[in-house]
Amino acid sequence: MISAAWPYVLTLAVPATLLFAFHHPLPGAILLIAAICIALFFRDPDRRIPVGDELVVSPADGRVVEVRTANGTEDARVAIFLSLFNVHVNRSPIQGKIVSVNYSPGSFRPAYDPLASSTNERNTLALEGPLGKMDVSQIAGIIARRIRCFKKAGDTVERGERIGYIAFGSRTELTLPAKAEIVVSVGDTVRGGESVIAKLPGERGNA
Repeated sequence: MISAAWPYVLTLAVPATLLFAFHHPLPGAILLIAAICIALFFRDPDRRIPVGDELVVSPADGRVVEVRTANGTEDARVAIFLSLFNVHVNRSPIQGKIVSVNYSPGSFRPAYDPLASSTNERNTLALEGPLGKMDVSQIAGIIARRIRCFKKAGDTVERGERIGYIAFGSRTELTLPAKAEIVVSVGDTVRGGESVIAKLPGERGNA
């Protein structure tokens, strides 16, 4: 479980314990169930990172809602919708260095809405590594109002390493180089740090 979950869990679990102690089982049970649900939401399971220098792994758990190939004006992109039932920890898709971390305020449209990609609150990490340059955007949804990033510009990351989380339903987008071979389709279910979503040949000269 993510350490940030403890304040939420304890806020519910402590009064639940007191209610049980003073013989109020029904409200105590309701609060206890809510605490368990919060703990499950903030779960943080370990993942088996696939082996292969050319592999790009998913930055999030969820359902693929958009796959865009590169064109003359836009890079390739994969967008993932995270429901309340998904793990909400974000992971680095590649090994490399975080070049920048940029937060942008915005609205809170439903995360599955395509307009959320351009209008919602977000935090974008720009990465550069042997596979090239790509961006991971943590995008808030209609319920999610807490985006947290564990990394800062200049940090190095391994493929599949935890980089942050988004609380309570959200969207994660990965922008890829034009030559990326995307291997997922809209509707696919992916797991952060474990599912391969693209393949890329290495680029010499990138750190």
